[in-house]
Amino acid sequence: MVGVIDRELDRNHSHASQVGAQRFVLHGGLVPKVNHSCEPNCGIRLNASGAHDYVARAPIAAGHEITFDYAMRNYSVGYFAAHCRCGSHHCRGRITGWEDLPAQRKADYQGFVAPYLIEIDHQATRPRPAAETTAGAPPGRAA
Repeated sequence: MVGVIDRELDRNHSHASQVGAQRFVLHGGLVPKVNHSCEPNCGIRLNASGAHDYVARAPIAAGHEITFDYAMRNYSVGYFAAHCRCGSHHCRGRITGWEDLPAQRKADYQGFVAPYLIEIDHQATRPRPAAETTAGAPPGRAA
């Protein structure tokens, strides 16, 4: 399924797709109709326009719903009801973003997630220079 960007957004929300570290959009066409699952049969890849294309992670039988994990596109997800209702065997219990996925789930999604999510993870785990870690901290304490 080929993604097309409908318009840019100024923030993340329940219908937003993250397409860069600080960039959010609304997709047009059928892309917004694809539901979340904690055990998705599709993943995403960025196309030349920066939109999300859905690609099958395994064969999908006729009549089966196309699903993806919202964590495959958004680093943080904090706007859904407390309980996920996907009903999958591997349900996490709530819809989360990439930042909240266990390392094994991230590894399972290799090749089917937006590359900026991996870059954000790498930036978060890079050690900061000493000057950055103490700036703004109370005397004698690191930030």
